[in-house]
Amino acid sequence: MLDYVVRSGTVIDGTGGPARMADIGIQHGRITEIGVVSSPARSELDATGLVVAPGVVDPHTHYDAQLFWDPSASPSNLHGVTTIIGGNCGFTLAPVKNEDAAYIRRMMAKVEGMPLTALEQGVPWNWSTFGEYLAALEGNLGVNAGFLVGHCALRRHVMGSSRAEEVATDEEIASLRTLLAESLASGGLGFSSSQSRTHSDGEGRPITSRHADRREMLALCEEVAAHEGTTLEFITNGCLDSFSDEEVELMTAMSVTARRPLNWNVLTVDGRSGERIGRQLAASSSAAAAGGRIVALTMPTTVPMNMSFRTHCALFLIPGWGEVMGLAEKERMTELADPGVRNKLDQRAHSKEAGVFRGLARWGTYVIGNTYAEENAGCQGRMVQDIAAERGTTDFDTLLDIVLADDLRTVLWPNTDDGDERTWAMRAEVWSDPRAMIGGSDAGAHLDRMCGSNYPTSFLADCLRGRQLVPVVQAVHMLTGQPAQLFGLRGRGLVAEGFAADLFVFDPLAVGSDPASLVYDLPGNEPRLIAGSRGVVRVLVNGIATVRDGQPTGAVPGTLLRSGRDTASVEPAADATA
Repeated sequence: MLDYVVRSGTVIDGTGGPARMADIGIQHGRITEIGVVSSPARSELDATGLVVAPGVVDPHTHYDAQLFWDPSASPSNLHGVTTIIGGNCGFTLAPVKNEDAAYIRRMMAKVEGMPLTALEQGVPWNWSTFGEYLAALEGNLGVNAGFLVGHCALRRHVMGSSRAEEVATDEEIASLRTLLAESLASGGLGFSSSQSRTHSDGEGRPITSRHADRREMLALCEEVAAHEGTTLEFITNGCLDSFSDEEVELMTAMSVTARRPLNWNVLTVDGRSGERIGRQLAASSSAAAAGGRIVALTMPTTVPMNMSFRTHCALFLIPGWGEVMGLAEKERMTELADPGVRNKLDQRAHSKEAGVFRGLARWGTYVIGNTYAEENAGCQGRMVQDIAAERGTTDFDTLLDIVLADDLRTVLWPNTDDGDERTWAMRAEVWSDPRAMIGGSDAGAHLDRMCGSNYPTSFLADCLRGRQLVPVVQAVHMLTGQPAQLFGLRGRGLVAEGFAADLFVFDPLAVGSDPASLVYDLPGNEPRLIAGSRGVVRVLVNGIATVRDGQPTGAVPGTLLRSGRDTASVEPAADATA
C-alpha cells in the first residue's frame, strides 16, 4: 500500500514540457509512480480539475532566524513554497562567538529588518559553529531549507570589531578560508557576500564585507570550488543601478575561480530603464565568455510594501536623501518642513541618478495607511493625489504635511505597479532570458515593511487569468525546475519518479494571493506583513501535507539541505552563451 496518491490531476512537471493527466503515487517521501496508479493508499486526493506541480523553490530568503519560532516559513508555505535558500546577502547567524551574538542581532535588525526583540526572544543562540547552527534547525522544519555561509559572520569571527573596516592580511585570509571550509564541510550550500553601499550594521557603519579586497574574495571563492554542491551569491552597487567594469570583472572572476554560478539580487525592471537593464544583463554575457556564469534574480510581481519616514526603508536609500533621512527624528522633521529641502529631495528622487528608486517618486499614487494625528483624520485608505487636489497643494508637499503631522509615523503604501504595458512586456522578456531567473522575495526579512513571499501564487494568477504573458507550464518551470537546477538540488524541483514528493496542488481558476495585512504575531508581539493564499488545495513536503485548503497543518517533514549530500555541483559551461 502506498502512503499517498494524488489522482486525476493535471500534472505540470516543472521541465517546461506540456501538461498531462496522471495519478502520482508516493511512498516514503518519494514519487514512485506517475500515470495510472492502481495501488491503494493510506491517504488520497482527488485532483480532478486541479494542477499538480512541483513545490516552489525560493532562491532568495532570509528565514535564518524565523524558522526557530516558525518552522513552517510562513507565509511562503501558503503559496506553494516547499524549499527555501537562506543565508543570502552575506548575512548569517553563524559562525558566531558568544561575545559577538549581540552585534549580529543588531546587524540583522538593521540591514534585514528583523525586529531585535524577536531575534532576542525567538532564537536560542546556542551555537558557535555553522554546523551547530544547522543542527539546531534540523528535525523541526516544515520546508526544505539550505543555507549559504555569510561573509559578515566570517569576518566578524576572524577580524572582530577592531579590524572590521580593514583589508585582511594574508594570515586573516587564511583564517577566513579555514572557517569557510569548516562551514561548507558541515553542510553550508555556498558563500554569500555584499559590497553594496546600502548595507550598514546596527551601529550605522558599513558592513565589514564591504572592506574585503579582491584577494580575499577570490581566496574564499577558491575554497568554494573545493566543496561539492556549493554556489555563490553576491550583491554590489551595480545591483542598484549599473555594474562598473570592475564589478563585472570581479563577479566573473569569482564565478570562474569557484567554478560555480553566481546569482545576484535583484534586477528591477521598468520601461524607463532599458539601458540599465541591458548593461546589468551584459555582465552575464561577459562572464559566460570567460567561462563563468552570472544569474540575475528578478521578481515576476509587484511586491506589497509599506514605508515610513520614521524607520529605515527604501526611501532612505534614494541618492541624495541620506543626509536628511539619517538625522535624528526631530532634526529630520525640521528639514522636511523646509520648502528648499523639499524641492531638493523631490528633484533628486526624480533624477536619473536615482536609478531604480525613481519608481518611488510617484508621490500622488501613494495610499495613506495608518495615521495618528487629528488633522489626518479621513486620510487613511486614500491616495495622496486625491488629498492634494482637495487641499490645493502639490503631491509631495501633501505627503510630507501628512507625515509631519504624524511625527513621521504615517504608514505609506507606494503603488509600485504603474500598469505600463511596455514595462510588463520587458519583464516577460527578462523572465525568459537565460541570464535571469525568477526570485528575490526576501521572505523572512523586512518583516513589517514588505511581503514578497506571495509571488508564486500572484505570478500564477497573472499567467492564468491576468496578463497571461507566459504560458503556465513555463511559469511553473521558472518557479521550480529552473532554481532547483541552478542550485544543483538532488531529486527536487520536478514531478518525476524517484524525486522527493514536494508537490503544489492548486486550482487554476482560483489560485492567487490575498492582500497583505499587518499582524502582531512575532516573538515580543512584534508586527509583520503577511498574505494568505487562494486556491491552494495541498502543499506536500517529502510526501506529507503541510498545507491543506490554504491552511497550515503544523507538520514538520522538511529536510535540512546539506551541500554534497543534497546538492550537486553546477559548473558553468566554458562555452556558455547565456
